This record gives sequence, structure tokens and C-alpha cells, in this order.
Amino acid sequence: MKTKNIKYYIAAGLVSCGLASSLVSCSDILDEQSRSQFDTSFFTSKTGMEGALTSLYAHLRYFYGNGYYLNSCETGTDEYTYAQSGHGSNFTSLDMLAETGNPGDADRSAITPSNNDAGNLWGQAFANINTASGIIENGGAVGLSDAQLAEAYFFRAFDYFMLVQTFGGVPLDLGAGELKYNTTKTRTSVRNTVPEVYKAIFTDLEKAVADLPETPRLTGTVTKNVARLYLAKAYLTFAWWLENPNNIPTYPECERKDVSDNPKTAAQYYQLAYDVALEAINNPGPYALQNTFYDVNVATNDRNSEIMLYADHSENEEYGNGGAGYGWGNGASPENFAYWFETWNYTEIRALADVFKYDDNGNIVSIDKYENGVEKQGSINPVQREAVQGLGRPWTRMAPVASAFIEGGVWEDAVKAIDSRYDATFTLSYFTNWDKSGSKVPNVYNAANNAEIKPNEIYFRFLDEASEANIDWTKSEIITRKANGDPDKDDEGKVKMTETTGFNFGSIPGAPYFVRSVKNITRKCYPCNWKISMYRTDNAGGLGSKVNGGSPRPWNIAKFSEFYLIAAEAAVKGATGSMTARDLVNVLRARAGKQTYSVNDRQQVSIDNSEAMTAATPEEITIDYILDERSREFWGEGYRWFDLVRTQKWEERASTYKIGGDGYTDTELKTYKRDIKPGYYLRPIPQGQIDGMEMSKEEKDAYQNPAYRN
Repeated sequence: MKTKNIKYYIAAGLVSCGLASSLVSCSDILDEQSRSQFDTSFFTSKTGMEGALTSLYAHLRYFYGNGYYLNSCETGTDEYTYAQSGHGSNFTSLDMLAETGNPGDADRSAITPSNNDAGNLWGQAFANINTASGIIENGGAVGLSDAQLAEAYFFRAFDYFMLVQTFGGVPLDLGAGELKYNTTKTRTSVRNTVPEVYKAIFTDLEKAVADLPETPRLTGTVTKNVARLYLAKAYLTFAWWLENPNNIPTYPECERKDVSDNPKTAAQYYQLAYDVALEAINNPGPYALQNTFYDVNVATNDRNSEIMLYADHSENEEYGNGGAGYGWGNGASPENFAYWFETWNYTEIRALADVFKYDDNGNIVSIDKYENGVEKQGSINPVQREAVQGLGRPWTRMAPVASAFIEGGVWEDAVKAIDSRYDATFTLSYFTNWDKSGSKVPNVYNAANNAEIKPNEIYFRFLDEASEANIDWTKSEIITRKANGDPDKDDEGKVKMTETTGFNFGSIPGAPYFVRSVKNITRKCYPCNWKISMYRTDNAGGLGSKVNGGSPRPWNIAKFSEFYLIAAEAAVKGATGSMTARDLVNVLRARAGKQTYSVNDRQQVSIDNSEAMTAATPEEITIDYILDERSREFWGEGYRWFDLVRTQKWEERASTYKIGGDGYTDTELKTYKRDIKPGYYLRPIPQGQIDGMEMSKEEKDAYQNPAYRN
């Protein structure tokens, strides 16, 4: 939390296999000494208990904003695949390729319990669940209010909801009884069934809705509507599980029925999801939709009224992030480094510059232009790493699938033409910034057409609407010019190109910058995710000394806008009320038609395509259309795997995709096929959990989800 300087306490409990965490502060190293009994003295005072409450929020940083966890939520879906630097790792295993499209390509490794990035969730969630149970059992005795206790009920349900969606049935008993705070080391574990876990989730969330306040206790703490969001989503997800339209297996095996005290059908749960979401929409409290989609995600407006829950960070790394992240980030929690993974290495773009000589103060004193009668030009980075939204540190691990940008994709041309979410989701224009590095070079030359480009001008751009037929795909190569400054030309008057740079960017008439269509993206060159990227306020006019570190921005977890899509999905499944699925979807689509700022032109605009957006909404809304809208609203933020698994559309929508190859010049799209088996709708229990249990081999095998057993 930003507003209260309490040390962060990670759970003093243990995961059921005996993995334990003890007290830790934001400036300490985690104490992992093995203990058979845990010190619970911090539960005996109100100050200690409030510190434990704070830890419930702090634990979110250990998976939200973690790039590897984001990988498990996006790679292998109809949004993302592995990028060029993700070969031979968890990024390719999560893509589950059956056929790579490239003869001899060996990236067909399957996800296993040992290379399972979803496992980041397991230990953090169970430790937090145990802390929440400790607060629930002891908080009243030291003076915590019902509202404060309700925060613990919320987080226990939140973590169980994340776990049951990911792994199936999980243990409710951590060693001291179901939903009891555990202080002893336990080396055995029994998994509960999915409906048993949902019964616990519903009970806790209903309690949280009843007792939480309308407005947050502190900036960013949970409220009634935060609990309603997860209650509505849990009702919706369980309804799909009960219905099981595609016969996806569950584990542990059980009858698909509700085991709550008042059992309900799938149809009744869809209606409950709709009712709870509508109640929140009609009683928003402190939350509201932002005026434009840009306003939701622009860094200068972080923690706005649409964001209901976030994993917080600040520019004070040691205290604002729960750990030091100075300069070069370490690529580990609790840093927010997920944006690295969706960022290609734009800094490999090169530009030509005249060769200057400088005095000791960095001032230009002469131009050393000629050698053997030929003008010399140097090569520089025109677009450098900068701690601004849309750039930051590139890792090239996750690439958007090209299928999303071609006809029939969620970002097809008809969408891009009127939907502002496209401009406010992707970094499509790359502006020159070499001057911020201290360079005195006044301009550079774009090798596509020898145009002169100054600082803060576009050097490369992904085209959104222009067809490939309008692009000159001549390879971009360095121009050799004669001493008089005129370039060499062939008999047709075209500039001769003599030295290849290795890029295959194109050009179009009248544009001084390189271009590439988004329909020709490769695993090495693709639009970055603008929404989640870096932003700092301490750059002092430069590139930023901490540009390679984790982002100090909060990671957005829950948005008020999702209520509309939850209710719309429930309505498609038969729920009824004052708003139809089309009514609900069109609230967000009308907002998406409004644009007051263009991210990729860096200028104010006044555009209102709301009428066109709502008119383009089909009269009959389907689940596929809901999934399209969820993708446009939450692209690349970690929702997608859960959405496809919940609706059992994963194999249908993501079993094939298109993208270019590993190089800048590999723009020919290839079709890739994934092997998405029904058993993969659950992730594997982490191998560390299995290895840590003192159980027979047969019991350990039975503990693991069937698709991942040896």
C-alpha cells in the first residue's frame, strides 16, 4: 500500500507440502529457516495484525507484474505466442506446438510440472491463504473491525479462486483442518474437489460483500464492489464448470454438481453472476468508467476510478516495490517487470548520421565528411531505451500473433478504423530520442528514402490500415553518397543501395519513416503493449537512469469495466434483467469510439466514433463476440488463458495461429498448430510441491493432474 508505512508481512503459515515463509519486511531478505512451529506473536497485537493485513496486498506483487506468470496467462492463447528470444524455454513449452511450420524446428517441448510458470501462483497463494485464516481467527480478539476482517475473507477467496481456475481442486486443509490457520509442518496433503473449493469461495466472498465498506479504508484497499466483481466472476466460472459444454475433464474426479447448502443449477449461477454485476453497475460507489480507453491506461492517470484493485509500486524501489530494483532489474518478484516480455528490441534499428567532430565540451566544431572523395556517414541508434510509456527494456519473449491483425482477427481493419482501443493498446510509432542520450547529432537519415529526421520524429511505424500493396518492400540498406552530397542512382534514377543493414522494413510515398504492416509481424518485430509498459517521472529530461529496471507503475488487477462484460456473458448464457448483452457491450464500445489523444501520433485529437461503434455491434451477441470484446478491452494483461479455459473455447480459438519467423526479414506468415488437449485445461501441480510431500509414489501420482503424470 502506498499510504501506510507498515512493514510487509508475508504469511507465517505453510503450504501443505511444508514450504514455509516467515516474517519479512520490505528491506529484509526472506527468512527461510526450517521450523516445525511458527511464531504467531504478531497475531496478538492490533499493530501486528494490521501488518498482516497489509501483507495480503503485498503478496499480489509476487505474481502480478511477474513476467513469467504473465507468460502462463497469455502465451499459447489467441493473443500471444513465444518471441524470438523465447526459444527453448517455458515460452515455447507454453505454446504447446504440434507443428512449428518450420522443418527441423525443435520447439515442441510440452509444459511439465518442472517448467510451469503458472506455479508462481501456488506457493504465494497458499501462504497468503494461511495468513488470511490467521487474521480471521485472531483479528477480532485484538480489535480488528468486521470490515477489516472482511478484507481477509476477500483475499482467502481471491487466492482460492485463482488456484481452482488454474489447477482444479486444491486442499482446503493446510494441516490444522479445513480453512484453519496452520502453525505446524505438514508433509501430506489431500486435494478437495472443485465444487468443495467453490463452496468455500462463495461463503467467503458473500461475507466480504456483506461486511466490506462502500469506499476503501485506505487508498487501494478492497471494498464491497471489489468483492462483488470476484463473486460475480466466480459464479460465472462455476456455472460454466457445471455446464461443461465440451466435456473437459476435471480433477479430482467428481460429479458436476453444486455441494453448497442450497444447491443451484448452472442457469441459476449465470443469473447470480448477472445480478451481482448489475448491482455493482447500478451502485458504483467510488468507481466509474473513465471517459476514454486511453484515460484508463495512461501512466499519468494510474490508480484512477476504474481501477479497483492493483499490485502497487512506486519510484522508491526499496520501499515502494518491496525490494531493491536499482538500474538493471533482476527479472524477479516483487518487481513489475512483465512489460519487458511483450517488448521487442526496437533499439536494434539503425540510422545514418554525418560524422561530426566535437570539442571537449561536446560542441560540434567540424564535420569530417569525406574519405577518398566519398561522404562518410556513421550509424547510430535513433530510438534508444527510454523510461517512457511505450518503450522501456526489451526482452522479446512474447509476441502477439499476426492472426489478430488480419481479416477475421480481433484487430482487423474494420476494427482498427474506428476503435480507439487499438491506438491505446499498442506502441505502433517509434519516435527518435537519441538527443536525450547527450548526443549532439542534429539529425539522422532514414535509409528507406534518405529522408532527414530530427529528434522526436517518427523513425519507424507499424501501419494499421494501409495494405501491403502500397508498401515498397525494397530492403532497407545504407546509402553511399558522392562527395557533392548527391546519392548514387541507377539508370532509372533510383538510389543505389550498397550495404545491407539486415532489416526488411518498407516505405510508402510521402512518409519519411520506415514502415511495416501489422499483418507482417515476426517473432522479432511486433508492436509492444503500450498499456503495461514503463513510466518514470525522474528522468530529468534524459532517457532515465533506471530504464532497465522494473516499472514503478502499479499492475492493474481488477477494473470496473469488467462488470459489463461479466453481465453480458451471463446474459448470453440465459440470464435476464434490465440490460441485454448488447446493451452492456455497447457501453464499453461507445466509450471505445471516443478519442481525445492519439498515442501513436503524440497529439490531442477530437474523434467520436461512438455511433459507428455501437451500430457495428451485432444484434445477436455470442460468446465468441464477448471473447473478442474481452480481448480488445484487456489485451495482454493476463486475462486471456482464464477466459478461454472458462468458456472452453481455448482449443477452438487458439489451436492455430499465424506469425512471421525469427528475423526482421522473415515477414512471410507461417501457420503454426498447437496441441491443446482437454487435460491441459488444468495446469500441472508444481514439481516442488510433489517432491516435498512425504507420501507414497502412488499417492504423489494421484495428487498430480492426469495430463502431467510421468
